[in-house]
Amino acid sequence: MRLPLPIPSTSPQATTGPAPVSSPVSPDPDWHLKAVFETDPQQGCELLFRKYYAPLCSHAIRLVYAKETAEDIVSEVFCNFWTNKVYLTINSAYPAYLFQAVRYRAYNYLRWELTKSQQSTDERMDDLIDSRSSPAEMMQYDELRRKIEQAIEQLPPQCRRVFLLSRFEGRKYNEIADELSIATKTVEAHMTKALTLLRTVLKDEWVWGVALLLGTQA
Repeated sequence: MRLPLPIPSTSPQATTGPAPVSSPVSPDPDWHLKAVFETDPQQGCELLFRKYYAPLCSHAIRLVYAKETAEDIVSEVFCNFWTNKVYLTINSAYPAYLFQAVRYRAYNYLRWELTKSQQSTDERMDDLIDSRSSPAEMMQYDELRRKIEQAIEQLPPQCRRVFLLSRFEGRKYNEIADELSIATKTVEAHMTKALTLLRTVLKDEWVWGVALLLGTQA
């Protein structure tokens, strides 16, 4: 479900690693944005979007392990931020709010993944995603994410690179083969090896978490 952003500028590409955010003396590195929002909210949203879209996507990817889903989540957060004029109600720094909003929506998306087989309409999904995960659920998600990251680190270097290109960058197998100068069959073999190891490591975890992570992309 990809929502159109009410922001006319071109979206920067999401990166596979978190983009560092500068830390000036001021506790709010974007204090000047508040002044922009007071005079021109649309320009403020554009500036915020240009600066934080990529870092937010990188953050979301590490929660849902799928590039397109992560981009959808970030787009929806920005869309809500603009259409519902959320910026008028924020007392903290805008980036802090956005990262928290992406985190909540990512976790609630995972919660929907757990129950979607029981849902019959997209409207029900929206209701679930817009609700908040409990602290206990968020701790479970964090623990699962930690175990997934540890499992990925156990993969051989080339196998890990293939897996991350597939899951974090959304590359097709033939695209990965071209970039790494290997055969598509070799890419498939690396993915099979990676998925087999991850299934073994995560065999006692939630079925929904494993299914979400291990969705293949040919």
